[in-house]
Amino acid sequence: MSIFDFADNEALGSVISVDTAAATIRVDDLDRLKRLQVNRLVVLQSSKPGQHLIGVVVRITRKPDNRDLDEAELSDVELIPNENNLVKITLIGTLLDKVGEEENVFRRTLETVPEIDANCFSLEGERLTNFMQVISNVKTDGPKLSLGNFTLDDEAVAYLNGNKLFQRHAVIVGSTGSGKSWTTARLLDQIAELPQANVVLFDIHGEYRPLKSEAFKHLRIAGPSDIENKRGLDDGVLHLPYWLLGYEALVSMFVDRSDQNAPNQSMIMTRTIVDAKKGTLDPVKHKEILENFTIDSPVPFDINAVLQNLKELDEEMVPGARGEKQGPYHGKLSRLIGRLEAKRHDRRLAFLFQPPNECMDMEWLERMVHAISTGRGAQVGNEGGIKIIDFSEVPSDVLPLMVSLLAQIVFSTSLWTKSDQRHPIAIMCDEAHLYIPERMNADSSDAVAVEIFERIAKEGRKYGIGLVVISQRPSEVNRTVLSQCNNVVAMRLTNGDDQSVIKRLLPDSLGSFGDLLPVLDIGEALVVGDASLLPTRVRIAEPKMKPDSQTVAFWDRWNDAEPKSDTPNSIRSWRRQSMN
Repeated sequence: MSIFDFADNEALGSVISVDTAAATIRVDDLDRLKRLQVNRLVVLQSSKPGQHLIGVVVRITRKPDNRDLDEAELSDVELIPNENNLVKITLIGTLLDKVGEEENVFRRTLETVPEIDANCFSLEGERLTNFMQVISNVKTDGPKLSLGNFTLDDEAVAYLNGNKLFQRHAVIVGSTGSGKSWTTARLLDQIAELPQANVVLFDIHGEYRPLKSEAFKHLRIAGPSDIENKRGLDDGVLHLPYWLLGYEALVSMFVDRSDQNAPNQSMIMTRTIVDAKKGTLDPVKHKEILENFTIDSPVPFDINAVLQNLKELDEEMVPGARGEKQGPYHGKLSRLIGRLEAKRHDRRLAFLFQPPNECMDMEWLERMVHAISTGRGAQVGNEGGIKIIDFSEVPSDVLPLMVSLLAQIVFSTSLWTKSDQRHPIAIMCDEAHLYIPERMNADSSDAVAVEIFERIAKEGRKYGIGLVVISQRPSEVNRTVLSQCNNVVAMRLTNGDDQSVIKRLLPDSLGSFGDLLPVLDIGEALVVGDASLLPTRVRIAEPKMKPDSQTVAFWDRWNDAEPKSDTPNSIRSWRRQSMN
């Protein structure tokens, strides 16, 4: 049964002009014209039975009667002014009453265009809600994904297709204070209701600490105080030991590419690390690992042994024709050794170079990966399907490397899991412009991070990995990654460069919707993409648990009677490099 049961007397007006993907409607009833709004959805009669065309209002025009009237006409009391009340419609799809066994199927195609004098109806209220459920393919059973209600019709709930939202990747953008964190928290609210939810959220500033329930697990990258108190995975503290780093990450961290000895340093470092990793493996117990071993194999090794080996090569003297002479690498590894020692003793990087003893066991990696990459049902006590990882204590110069390292671990785990045992996971990247930048230096840690996220964006879908990019500066996020995001949730954007990036992500026929970006209200979003076939302006509903990202009311705070200050503790935390 069709969801559209319009009567002719409900018509907004009739078609007077048709183009390839547009139509013009004449509206005779002035009251109905006044109620109509730009960007509202409308329904037009199709020339084919069992079909309705869907359009969006892009322009409303009221032109007064400009006819010249003679005296006779002026005296005619029955004369009705001929106002040209016009509405321009962009056609965006077709609703078919039945396709095979399926009823009410929406397609983003136009098999026909409306005929002249075809009726046009405004889509609102219950009909709008029913239609949005159709285009989002929302089933009646099981939980539904809803971000909020439509701005133009508060009674209509805006549903999204949860499968397509994560299968095709998504981007959530908006200027600071526009409601990105609120929207993310609302999305997490919906995910938290699912018994097998599986999400990893990279929390760069600790905004999502207040989100707590059985569905959430909070982990933080270890800070200096955690090293002192020997906190580990059981305490919610995550270490990322150096032996997890791949070849490219190791080179970007330790080798200065501008050094004329950089090629030698990279080669020798590779050789010494491979030898150190092989030295920790038992020839019998780990025979299969050794047979397929590479430098990227995640095997613990002693970095002190590597450093000692490098020093010996740097100082090596070999026999010559007239006594001893300098070895082939004598003095050529000094800068590599200096950088490695500086990093190793940097307390900011203690989570990387001073891991607890448990992190040096082969079994630790399995525990860590299970904690961050498995769904709620597989976690201890069926709790913690949404893993929020706090990076607030990680130094900014290594942030891209560390975030991408965790993303690489998630990707590699899914890659090497049998397809019938693979459980889908979504990676949500808050403040993505900080570690997936558009502009970067070659061979830098940024380049390593971007390469990893580009691969996830391009190939993740095949391995059950969805990507959600969250940023206040989309113009500074890598374009390749953004281009793979087929769902856009755009809050208010005031910067012209940021607006241009989002407009390029919109379909050509919906380009005019980009003009809404600077005038969206706080907490309002433009939702476009595969998860919702129609462009929708949505008022984001209040999340159950709010992130710690509220905008500070400067003027009101400055007007408070009581002062507020905590300088001693602030300095103490600054010196300790930890707020715990």
